[in-house]
Amino acid sequence: MRIVKTIFIPLVIVCIILCSCKSKEHKNEQLSTTIDSTLQVKATSILENKLSELNALSVQAIVMEVQTGHIKAMVELERKDSADYQPCENFSQAHESALIQPISILAALETGEVKLSDKVDTGEGIYQVHDRELKDHNWHRGGYGEISIKQGLASSSNIAIYKTMEKAFGNDAQAYFNLLDKMSYGKPDSITGITNLKPAHFITPKDSSWSNTAFAWYCIGYNQTITPIQTLTFYNAIANRGRMVQPQLYKDSTMVINPQIANQADIDSLRQALEYVVTDGLGQPAKSSKVQVAGKTGTVQLEDGSYIVEFCGYFPANAPQYSIIVSIHKEELPASGGLMAGDVFRQIAEYIFIHNKYFNSK
Repeated sequence: MRIVKTIFIPLVIVCIILCSCKSKEHKNEQLSTTIDSTLQVKATSILENKLSELNALSVQAIVMEVQTGHIKAMVELERKDSADYQPCENFSQAHESALIQPISILAALETGEVKLSDKVDTGEGIYQVHDRELKDHNWHRGGYGEISIKQGLASSSNIAIYKTMEKAFGNDAQAYFNLLDKMSYGKPDSITGITNLKPAHFITPKDSSWSNTAFAWYCIGYNQTITPIQTLTFYNAIANRGRMVQPQLYKDSTMVINPQIANQADIDSLRQALEYVVTDGLGQPAKSSKVQVAGKTGTVQLEDGSYIVEFCGYFPANAPQYSIIVSIHKEELPASGGLMAGDVFRQIAEYIFIHNKYFNSK
């Protein structure tokens, strides 16, 4: 029988608030935390149930207010044995993430060389990139053939993403990384209350380890390490119509990282595409009958053979108030960002929608 460690729930909240003891941060301990304790408990319960169902190694979920950057819930659980999951506070741990795919598409849109309605031929699901084969997840079923870029994103087609990058950037991969930097991808590298957070790490054309296939794998999620909170910060900026704000664990004034990460028209196009991911694509498990959701699934296989399955998005899609990331680490197949992380996202989003005064007053 699985033992629910309810005694740890208040402890994890306290640890989140007090996990940094640097003297320069002591003044923040006198401020009110942004964490909603009721939501924290509910999110913990949802994650415990999903981890037990999947027998996963760990899971992390973060809920943030779109406009303020206030973190309303922040939970990480890890497996201690086959029947027990306990809280941990390893929010600075970085890994590869396929959630970069929409961000790659946004960079491509920024060049003006592509639009989401453009067609791309994914063939039978296998594409030769120099001496390596880039595959779509359905390659053994014959691939997607010719689809639009929007459909490619909804289907998590690696080939559609990379062919879009080829069209937008040609052989100038550095131009892509320059755009990511302009859009503040991988920020922030410091959050009060989260210890040891470091800048996201990317392999770029300036690095000695760069290869002629590195670009193809980078733009779909590999050759990089980034934390879930940094990924959520970018998706939150998409929800916030391009305004990137600093995530906060204390009720302080809102800090703006980047007032406009990209052209407004391109952000609006991407937001429509992220809605389509949930209504018609692999993100359908995140779809709710109670509130409209937008977001993206992500699945990567790590070097040790384990998987990271994720969903990041926001709601309501037409006027976002909250953004959420769910990241699950599991050992073996099946591994589905939509079916696994997307389902957790939906449960948390519906709980917020039903119990939040903002929505009840509408």
